[in-house]
Amino acid sequence: MANFSKSGGHRFTVDVYQNAHLPEGGREVDAIVTVTATGGGTTATVPLSAVPHQSPSSHGLRPAGPDAAVVVMVDCSGSMDYPPTKMRNARAATAAAIDTLRDGVAFAVVAGTHQAKEAYPGGGRLALADATTRQQAKEALRRLTPGGGTAIGTWLRLAGQLLETSEAPIRHGILLTDGRNEHEEPDALRASLEHCAGRFTCDARGVGTDWEVKEVTAIASALLGTADIVADPAGLAADFTRMMETAMGKEVADVALRLWTPQGAEVKFLKQVAPALEALTERRVEAGPRIGDYPTGSWGDESRDYHLCVRVPAAAVGEEMLAARVSLVLPTPDGSSPQVLAQGLVRAIWTDDLAASTSINAQVAHYTGQAELARYIQEGLDLRRSGDLDGATAKLGRAVQLANRSGNEDTAKLLAKVVDVVDAATGTVRLKAKVTAEAQMTLETRSTKTVRVKK
Repeated sequence: MANFSKSGGHRFTVDVYQNAHLPEGGREVDAIVTVTATGGGTTATVPLSAVPHQSPSSHGLRPAGPDAAVVVMVDCSGSMDYPPTKMRNARAATAAAIDTLRDGVAFAVVAGTHQAKEAYPGGGRLALADATTRQQAKEALRRLTPGGGTAIGTWLRLAGQLLETSEAPIRHGILLTDGRNEHEEPDALRASLEHCAGRFTCDARGVGTDWEVKEVTAIASALLGTADIVADPAGLAADFTRMMETAMGKEVADVALRLWTPQGAEVKFLKQVAPALEALTERRVEAGPRIGDYPTGSWGDESRDYHLCVRVPAAAVGEEMLAARVSLVLPTPDGSSPQVLAQGLVRAIWTDDLAASTSINAQVAHYTGQAELARYIQEGLDLRRSGDLDGATAKLGRAVQLANRSGNEDTAKLLAKVVDVVDAATGTVRLKAKVTAEAQMTLETRSTKTVRVKK
């Protein structure tokens, strides 16, 4: 493990967990890479490389300009009026989020229907949070009324346009919808997500049970945010407050996980495995010979785990090689070589010791099981919807078994609302005759949330 972060700002560390031993001719190396960021100190949200050395007399000073920009996108389609409490709770939740903004943060509110409109402040600009602008924004929220359709891609594009007017390093969106994206072709939404990816991050929430889980989770996935269900609109204010508090805690933007592999080796896959599963393999951006960057978004004080699998050239017993170098890098303001925040090494050692080469690292085994758990839940729910009850029972039973084995209690509780558990250890279950839409959608939305290895 190497840590190159400056002492005045956020510290990043990289820890690698693996069994480096391969049998003769073995080619695949698996490792869990844990990245931890701690101690924001005085750098606020400015990239570490942009922060000059601070003397004691300058301790605590922030650079000029906002350090974060946030746009809240509120669904104002006609369905938000059924029941009327849904729109009232959405207004209250947005007001609570605005109250959570730090002074000086740039922000705006977008009203979303089959088109996107600026609800506050208007004029294609962002407001800077203070007592006056917060009050003005909340007055604007009272004027929001439901009516029209749903075209989420237009909301995202307007949010992106507004965020591009700010030079704040942290640019974030919060999106709320209660229905399906019915007034926009799927390709149009995908194009909007591709356009917005890398420009800002976004958390997405579905309120009620009439929205499409795969749409909301796809938005959060593409924009490196979180997705969740708020089945009861009364819970929106608390959820929005938590989301905004998390956004305000982000302090370093545009961090990339950089992988270098030697000649003849290649990355088979890279995925985030904690706190939630997220495939990253296809997001690779070439950064030089045998070097690829994978976006990780913005960081506060937090820790994330990644599963890396590298395919290396076969070698004889006794040979050793560096299979991959893992670095956390931060772009520099002038576009020169990025700053290396932390680094870790993945190794391969060929051996004829059967016990050594067949042993599976505990971290790798655990997260392989968590990925299987999510897959069995998704497949089981899909089979249940299609009417294949036997197939659904088998898949969801296996999911119950994996949740029990890994100690994923939250997922186990959600599964118990969809199946009757006869024996968790063996995965023996019966499908419930009646399952609420809330129970099924909550399980599907949260199926990618993982737990870490028990110490």
